[in-house]
Amino acid sequence: MKADEFRKLSDDELVQKEQDLKEEYFNLRFQFFTGQLENTARMNNVRRDIARVLTLKRSRVGEARHGSE
Repeated sequence: MKADEFRKLSDDELVQKEQDLKEEYFNLRFQFFTGQLENTARMNNVRRDIARVLTLKRSRVGEARHGSE
């Protein structure tokens, strides 16, 4: 997904997306180590998506803190 698509999600949807991506990454790693993974680039894409979600979550927390002051 692109960063713009993540920005459109609500906070609850972001949490759910993070959980889904982490589960997918775990499964991809498992497939990789058992030799069943064909598209190894997918691991990098999922890892980057997780980072995008975490960055967006942190920026929203920062905005909430600065907005309340």
